[in-house]
Amino acid sequence: MLKAQIEIIYQDNDIIVINKPTGVSVTKDRSGAAELLDILNDQLGPQISSQLRLVHRLDKHTSGVMILAKNAETQSSFSSYFEKKLIKKTYLALVTGVVPGLQGTINIPLMRSRKNPALMCITHKVGKEALTDWKLLADFGTVALLVVNPLTGRTHQIRVHLPGIGLPLAIDPLYGADRPLFLSDFKSDYRLSKGQTEKPLIDRLTLHAYQIQLPNPRLLSSVIPAQAGIHLNPKPNPVRSKRPEGSAPLSAPLEKGRFLTGSAGTSNGANRPAHFIAGLDKKFATAI
Repeated sequence: MLKAQIEIIYQDNDIIVINKPTGVSVTKDRSGAAELLDILNDQLGPQISSQLRLVHRLDKHTSGVMILAKNAETQSSFSSYFEKKLIKKTYLALVTGVVPGLQGTINIPLMRSRKNPALMCITHKVGKEALTDWKLLADFGTVALLVVNPLTGRTHQIRVHLPGIGLPLAIDPLYGADRPLFLSDFKSDYRLSKGQTEKPLIDRLTLHAYQIQLPNPRLLSSVIPAQAGIHLNPKPNPVRSKRPEGSAPLSAPLEKGRFLTGSAGTSNGANRPAHFIAGLDKKFATAI
């Protein structure tokens, strides 16, 4: 069975930045499927892959941008950046529910569930501090698109925080619904031809790690650059007249590999970009 190819966004002598596909585990996969480093080994060769070291993680079914170190010194530096919250992470999330305004901050303590250690849960008495900023980008009626910035790095933080304010991910088998999204969910007049079966728009976890911003005090740009085709200035959206105006529509579809920052070439890192963007896969882009 052929292993998926991993999109290389950027690399230099110290780091490699990738766009991790959904369904690829960054650690040993209990199902026996190839893990991230196995795939990179086949793709890049053992000389490079043997150097790679994790500095942060993404859930198996979360797609998006990841940084890997190529040596122990860089691993230590970047692990420290993440631990000290010096690296800003930006996610795109498709959610359901009534969005309570245009933006907000979620301040809800989290801890590992005693009933199921694989899950996280909300607990105000003994949980660890967890902070998440969110902003409404587009309101499609049945679902909404949010930009989400976790300010702390708790396990499953976004996946637990958003349901905590009534905005669960549209698809999340662990913390919400696992039913795929269909076009008929959005279009009441949608009709199939005789004998046809409707295919889902998306049937994966609706969370994507869109951008990583490296420590750089001179960087004054938006968390999502203008070239990404997303407007962060709210505009009225007539789709939901009963909700506050202000959802911001996408001016252009997001496609895999379209909005990359930097080069896949190799350098000494002196000209390393200040941020890296991972384009959406086809299904996620189609759904929005």
